[in-house]
Amino acid sequence: MSSPGFTEGEKKQIVSMRLNNHDRNAIQTMATRLFVREAELYRFAVNNLLNRMHQLHNLDCTGSDLLPLFIEFREELNLNLGFKKQQLFKVINNGNAHPDKFVAMSDIELLLLPQHLVRQRLLQIEAAQAFKQQDINAWLESYFVEKYGLPKFIDEDIEIEV
Repeated sequence: MSSPGFTEGEKKQIVSMRLNNHDRNAIQTMATRLFVREAELYRFAVNNLLNRMHQLHNLDCTGSDLLPLFIEFREELNLNLGFKKQQLFKVINNGNAHPDKFVAMSDIELLLLPQHLVRQRLLQIEAAQAFKQQDINAWLESYFVEKYGLPKFIDEDIEIEV
């Protein structure tokens, strides 16, 4: 008998990963509290990650199309994956981004900098001055929205500093 959503032609794979004791204990505690098996919690985490990062599934999604994703996950991706600027440049521009969607290296560097350095860099960019805000991510988002013609992608009210 197969589980829901699992067809006979699909095969599940066993995946191994290393976790530190703190993370493993946290998973066990959450699973116990939710009355589910640890494996269900791991599958939930993987499915949640895949859904939230769906733009990376689509190879036609390149350049500025990926900026909303990298703004949303900027700190987490930098902390956990340790991107270098050339690596992120390749991920975003995919070596052949359409000229209208090409993201400049200077903007990719903004995605890799810590909060206080992003603020300093944005203060040096004349085009970013019109969007100055206390929240660095909102300021960065506003700058990218204007520069790359993106739809607004963070669901917050933006208050521009004067």
